[in-house]
Amino acid sequence: MAPPSLAVLGGGQPSPRIIELPGPASALTGDDAGTAYLSTRGGYFAVDLADGHVARVGVGEAPNTVFTAIARRGDATMVLGAVDGTVYLLASGASPTRTKITFQVDVLAALGNTVVVLDRAQTSITTIGADGKVGQTLRAGQGATTMAADPAGRVLVADTRGGELLVYGLDSRGTPLILRQAYPVRQAPYGLAGSKRLAWVSQTAANTVIGYDLSTGIPVEKVRYPTVRQPNTLAVDDTSDTLYVVSGCGAGIQVIEHAAGRR
Repeated sequence: MAPPSLAVLGGGQPSPRIIELPGPASALTGDDAGTAYLSTRGGYFAVDLADGHVARVGVGEAPNTVFTAIARRGDATMVLGAVDGTVYLLASGASPTRTKITFQVDVLAALGNTVVVLDRAQTSITTIGADGKVGQTLRAGQGATTMAADPAGRVLVADTRGGELLVYGLDSRGTPLILRQAYPVRQAPYGLAGSKRLAWVSQTAANTVIGYDLSTGIPVEKVRYPTVRQPNTLAVDDTSDTLYVVSGCGAGIQVIEHAAGRR
C-alpha cells in the first residue's frame, strides 16, 4: 500500500507533484494562499504547497479523536469535526472550544466566520455562528452526502438518494439558513464544487460532470463533460477556469481546461 500523500496539480506541471504525509488524512481544505490543511487523528496537517513542508498540529485535549472533516473560517480559525458529532474551534492563541451538535460530522464548509455542518446519518445541515454557538438545523433532502460553499456565499448540497442539487443561503448575520433552490440531478449526484461562474455537480452513475448557472434563481445547465469513472471529488481553479475531477475508484485525475466555456 502506498504511503499517505497529497497530490498537487496545476502551475504548468505535466504531472502531479506528490507530497508525502506522516499519516492518513480524512479531509482537505485550504487558505487560498498556498497552504493546505488536512484532518487526521488527534489534529491536522498544515502543508506548505510551495516547499512541501508538512507540520502536524495536535489538539491537546483530543489526542485520539478521529477527526472526519476540516474547514478554515474567514478569521483563520481552524474548525475540526469529529466522528462523534463534536465540532472543535481552534483559534490562534486561544484554547480549543468544542460543541457537541449532531450525531456525526461528515463535511464542514465555511462562509466567512459561519460554519455549516453536514450530517449524513441524519441527512441534515447545521450552522455554527462566529461566536461558536449552534444556530439552525435543516433537513437536507432524502440522503445528502456532500457539501461545498461557493464564492457567492451559497451552500451546495448533493442529495444523492433524492437525486437533487440543494442550494442554501444565509442572511447577512449568518443565520437563518434558507433552502433557496432544489433542482433534480439524476444518476447519483455526488461531487460538488462552486466557482464564480458555475456550480459543478458530478453524476457518479453516469460518469459525467455538469456546470449549472445559479444566478437566475433556478439552476440552468451550461456545460456537460464525460469524466473518469466514479467522479467523487471536484475542485475548481477560478483563475484559470480549470476543473479537476478525481476518481473514487482509482481511475485517476481528469483536468478540464476552460471548463466554464467562453463568457
